[in-house]
Amino acid sequence: MKFLDKAKVYVRSGDGGSGSVSFRREKFIEFGGPDGGDGGRGGDVFVEAVSGLNTLIDYRYQQHYRAKTGMHGMGRNRTGGKGADVTLKVPVGTQVFAEDGETLICDLTEVGEVFRIAAGGNGGFGNAYFKTSVNQAPRRANPGLPGEELTIWLQLKLIADAGLVGLPNAGKSTFLASVTAARPKIADYPFTTLHPNLGVASVDSTEFVIADIPGLIEGAHEGVGIGDRFLGHVERTRVLLHLVSGVEEDVAHAYRTVRRELELYEGGLTDKPEIVALSQIDSLSPEIRAEKLAALEAEVGHRVIALSAVSREGLPETLRLLRRHIDSFADEAGERLAEEDASRFGHRMNEEDWRR
Repeated sequence: MKFLDKAKVYVRSGDGGSGSVSFRREKFIEFGGPDGGDGGRGGDVFVEAVSGLNTLIDYRYQQHYRAKTGMHGMGRNRTGGKGADVTLKVPVGTQVFAEDGETLICDLTEVGEVFRIAAGGNGGFGNAYFKTSVNQAPRRANPGLPGEELTIWLQLKLIADAGLVGLPNAGKSTFLASVTAARPKIADYPFTTLHPNLGVASVDSTEFVIADIPGLIEGAHEGVGIGDRFLGHVERTRVLLHLVSGVEEDVAHAYRTVRRELELYEGGLTDKPEIVALSQIDSLSPEIRAEKLAALEAEVGHRVIALSAVSREGLPETLRLLRRHIDSFADEAGERLAEEDASRFGHRMNEEDWRR
């Protein structure tokens, strides 16, 4: 399946049905009066996050979605039926933007979330609605209101716990293939990975999701190489694993290059916890390994993990460290929610409070 993380879609909700002009005509009833029913409401347009999808490729082949018009009112005070709704099913993590591409309409981060992006038009009143004491036979009815039409942008940001960043050929895809069941393309030339990949890693009987994105090079924020368009897929992650290849001549420069691109992206990525690992150490001699580890630690300012996805050296330690950061983030998020509850309700909510 092809990967598509951005799509432009035109949507239009249904028009309301028109009201009816009708009069009751039955034998032995001389003045039956008006009995025209109201028109039905037009169909709405919804967007829903569903499981089982990880791309917006469906919206490459169909970009126009229109809800049905409400049925017109009929005689005998029959109201028209509501027009059929349209629901756009998207992967979890999809953001909906207005036509300008900047105004956020909604952000769907959980399975089952539904948001109405275009409301159907109201149905028109039939002539029975306009009957008064001085106008007992009105011959007017309202047309239905038109629906809403708008152009939206769907942008997917994958939901993952940890994200892999680094230069091309830093060993990100090899790492992902070693610790998960994902099978990304692996080769000895740059930009082998052309779109993000997801995998589920397991350590100490717990699981978490890892996202691998195409490599960054100097000038990625200006569109050099593949650019930084895929960095949005690691914005939602809780921790970053920065892989620096041991075959780089200057590992410190390689680290600075990626960090600079993360800073220029301005997506809050530099504020996330970062684990730095010197990858592909199986191809280095002990002396060169020690030299490059020291150089990278001097640049980073803290300990660096020595990692090899081929020999699996350092993999368990890396996974446990990632798991620790993910759990720490979840604990902090829980504390923030508890504090918000305390500020809203005047005390910290406990289990008995929720039962009540």
